[in-house]
Amino acid sequence: MFMDKDFLLNTQTAKDLFHGTAESCPIIDYHCHLNPKEIYDNIHYESITQVWLGGDHYKWRLMRCAGVPEKFITGDASAHDKFMKWAEVVGKAIGNPLYHWSHLELRKYFDYQGVLSAKTAEEVWNLCNEKLHRADFGARDLINMSNVEIICTTDDPIDSLEWHEKIAADKSFKTRVLPAWRPDKAMNIEKVTWPEYIAKLSEVSGIAIKTFADLKAALSKRMDFFAAHGCKLSDHGVNTVKCVLASEQELEEIFAARLNGKIPDANAEDKFKTAFMLFVAKEYHKRGWVMQIHYGCRRDNNIPMFEKLGPDTGYDCVNNSGSSAETAEFLGELERVHELPKTILYSLDGMDNSAIDTINGCFQSDEIAGVSKIQHGSAWWFEDHFDGMTAQMKSLASLGYLPGFIGMLTDSRSFLSYPRHEYFRRILCRLLGEWVEGGFFPNDMETLSEIVRNISHDNAQKYFNF
Repeated sequence: MFMDKDFLLNTQTAKDLFHGTAESCPIIDYHCHLNPKEIYDNIHYESITQVWLGGDHYKWRLMRCAGVPEKFITGDASAHDKFMKWAEVVGKAIGNPLYHWSHLELRKYFDYQGVLSAKTAEEVWNLCNEKLHRADFGARDLINMSNVEIICTTDDPIDSLEWHEKIAADKSFKTRVLPAWRPDKAMNIEKVTWPEYIAKLSEVSGIAIKTFADLKAALSKRMDFFAAHGCKLSDHGVNTVKCVLASEQELEEIFAARLNGKIPDANAEDKFKTAFMLFVAKEYHKRGWVMQIHYGCRRDNNIPMFEKLGPDTGYDCVNNSGSSAETAEFLGELERVHELPKTILYSLDGMDNSAIDTINGCFQSDEIAGVSKIQHGSAWWFEDHFDGMTAQMKSLASLGYLPGFIGMLTDSRSFLSYPRHEYFRRILCRLLGEWVEGGFFPNDMETLSEIVRNISHDNAQKYFNF
């Protein structure tokens, strides 16, 4: 039945695996966009609208697809009226993961056992707001309720990491909150804001950045600062993975021209970004960090709305650019000099599953017993739904090693997003249960439970060396 304790668990094996193993595993959220200041401040919310619709472009897109006027999405409608519109839309959103996520969150945090719709919207509005106004319903309380062991935020190289320091000093809060290195602004040489950013990086690092060599020195110094604050991983958002090699002289000429105001052409941009990524990857290898690469996204397609609302507002799409050859070439260039770090590849295009799994198989090693060094990241963004998660795991199982997978992440800005881990674990147990009861794998519960426990928690702990 919908949303009962056995939701999505369609075999007895699946039920046994989820309730006996997966359900109780702590969460390691190794990639998210939570604000560490809000964690330190234990932020409380005024209403369920602020929690659910404030900045959540997943929900904004769905509302736009349903023809909801923008005033009820990002406009000046009241919080109450925005929630009523959301309830009306999501109540009919059959097949959309937001329908499942929303109900998992209602049950997990608000103990609401009903179904959200236009008919029940007022009831849910009152119930949720009553709980959100309680003293024990802040951000830290939600994290504790979710059994979260480790959180890795997403942080720019110029960040002071002051809130991470303050959280670490507060021994009353048991969840570890660690920074993760996101240097996209330093790499995106084509952006008009790049020179301004380089000036800020110069100031923060204490290195006057006048050359590409200076930039590398400044980044290395900031990586040391991040490492001292517990950083174990990086993250990169790229349109496609590039491997266009250039000489040091070419790179310095490109860098100097950009500082003098000349925006590089596409070829020069690719050369710079390749050199940038090769440099930071080698630095990650030296430090034992993990390199995450997210690609396959074309951003900010609706120009008028981008100019009005800015980035990350629901106007991005899949970019099926087919960068398999260059991805393999990029990893191969690092492996050639024995400086390929642990790497996670995510593509926004589900058609890339086979490519990623076959590329990864070329560069594995015995660095971590039982865990794959090069990972196919969990189904990401437009793919983190029932079919997308199932397809990613089936591809990994067919072409790689599913037991060596590090599992789910939230990639979210919401403190209510942790039931996504439950959703993933239910789908994982369902898939294994179907294979067992379909005769594809023996009913060896000891082995199956170990696989589930490792994917849900233990593999990530070993992989990132937390």
